[in-house]
This record gives sequence, structure tokens and C-alpha cells, in this order.
Amino acid sequence: MDRRLLLLIAVCAAAFAGWWFVLRPQAVQPVEWQGYAEADFIKPGPTQQGLITQVHVARGDRIAKGAPLFDQDDADDRAAVDQIARQLAQAEDQLANLQNGGKPTEIQQAQANLADAEAARDKTQTDLARNQSLLKTGAAAAQLVDQETADLRSGNAKVRALEAALAQLQAPMGREGEIKAQNSAVEAAQAALVMARWRLDQRHVASPVSGAIADVLALPGETLAAGAPVVSILPPENIFVRFFVPEPALSSIHQGDQVAILCDGCPPDLTATVSFIAPQAEYTPPVIYSESTRGKFVFQAEARPKPDQAPLLNPGQPVSVRPKIQAPRR
Repeated sequence: MDRRLLLLIAVCAAAFAGWWFVLRPQAVQPVEWQGYAEADFIKPGPTQQGLITQVHVARGDRIAKGAPLFDQDDADDRAAVDQIARQLAQAEDQLANLQNGGKPTEIQQAQANLADAEAARDKTQTDLARNQSLLKTGAAAAQLVDQETADLRSGNAKVRALEAALAQLQAPMGREGEIKAQNSAVEAAQAALVMARWRLDQRHVASPVSGAIADVLALPGETLAAGAPVVSILPPENIFVRFFVPEPALSSIHQGDQVAILCDGCPPDLTATVSFIAPQAEYTPPVIYSESTRGKFVFQAEARPKPDQAPLLNPGQPVSVRPKIQAPRR
């Protein structure tokens, strides 16, 4: 066969192969947006300035809600609680003293004196009644009846006086205003004790959430200001995906939509719910608004996986986000 014919056939075959490679039907690539896993870390710290004496957790530990995290020096707060508790006891004793009457022995003595006066009055009253009857028959002198009448009035007066004395002993020693003021002092001491105990409790910090210890930011021996973080905790439910949607595709995604999450080693059924779409565009590099460049604009969005799937992602891990078919919106 002529070599020129072979060369022509080879050129035609190569041209056909190139034409087929360029014009052959292409599989439609699914829409994917790039992003990465992110998380909101919880960073507990002391509510008061103080010396860290002990940290109960280490990086990588998994803890439950309420587990101890760290302690501060609490000697001063313990002393304050003890002092205020004693002041409260003193105020309560003073209030009880104002509210109480006389001593029990004084009250018993007053009751005995009243009983003696009542007995003497009753005897005088009986004698007077008998002698008044005898006076009619002349068996008793008028002078005696007059004397017993005066004695009876005196006896009634003594009984009334002793009744008043007994009532005085049984009544509160303090006046109404004094008791009210002391009652307010007791309530103030109670409030101060509650505050002192709260301050003491704050020296021993427990975890507000369950999760993993991402980092320990302070060690025993350091003095921290109020609010300075000591540990960083990552609750699984705080893991989310941050991704970027091009401007032309923005209308295809809405808050509440389901998206598929793809990453190395992730299960195929990993999904998340769109929880946030930024109201403003981001772009890099700066571009001029035009039909040809608007595709360079991207909008930041966030999606949160289900609580049982969130721990499968690690903050900073690159992911791809693929929109799922949504039901038609009305």
C-alpha cells in the first residue's frame, strides 16, 4: 500500500478521534460548592479574678455537662461565708430577744404574785359579804364593814396592777419599730450570706455543656482576670459547615434546605440543614459589576448537620456541599 495512503488514513483517524473527544456527549457534573467544617467553641472562665489552683481536664478529654473543670483559691471566700453566717446568727438572736418577753422565772414569779393577790382579794370579798349580813342583825360593827370595803377596793387594784405586770413580762421586750428594724437587719444578713456562698461556689467551675476538651488555656499557678478563658470545649452540636455559593446559584438555595456534605472518609448519607445565608456578597479579587463578572461573587452560607452526624466532621476539614432536590415552594 502506498505510504501516502497510509499517512492519509492515519491523519483521518486522528482527526476523527479528536472530533469525537471534543464533541462526544459529556456527563452532567453535579453542582458542588466548596467549604469547610467550622465550630462554635465554648470557653468557660472564672467570674472573679483569682489564682487557679487545679485544672481537672486535659486536651482531648470528653466530659459530661456538670463535670468539674477547674478550681480557684477560695480561702478568702470561705472566710467571708463564715463571717457573714456568724453575723446572721447574731442578728437572729437579737431579733429573738426583742420578740421574747421576760425570763421564764420572772414570769413564774409574776404569776405567783397575781395568784396571791387574787386569793387575798377573794378572802376580803367573802368576809365583807358575811359581815354585811351580820350588820343587819347588829352582830357586826359598821366600822368593820367600812374597813373591809376599803380592803376589797385595795385588793382589786393590786390584782389589776399584777395582771398588767404579768402582761408586760409576756409581751415582746422590743417596741414595734425596733423589731421591724431588726427584722430588716436579719434579711440583709441572709441576702449577704447568699451572695457570699454564690461567690464561693463560683471558685469551683463545672462544665456548662457536654463535649470534648479542645484546648487547655491556663494552668495551676496562673492568676486570671474575670472572664479569661481557662479551657475550650467543643460540643458536637456546635459543629457546622461553612460554604460559599456563587451569585448565579443563590436563588436555588434557601434557609432550611437540605444539602449533602461530601468529604474524605465521610459517609454517603451525611446531610445538613442550611441555617444561614449571608445578606452581603464576598468577592476576591475585587471586580466591577457586570454581566461577565457577577459569577465571581459568592455568598457565605452555613449548614448544620444532625447532632448524631456532626461529630463526623472536624473543624477546618475541607468539604464539598451539594444541593439536594427540594420540594417545590409555593
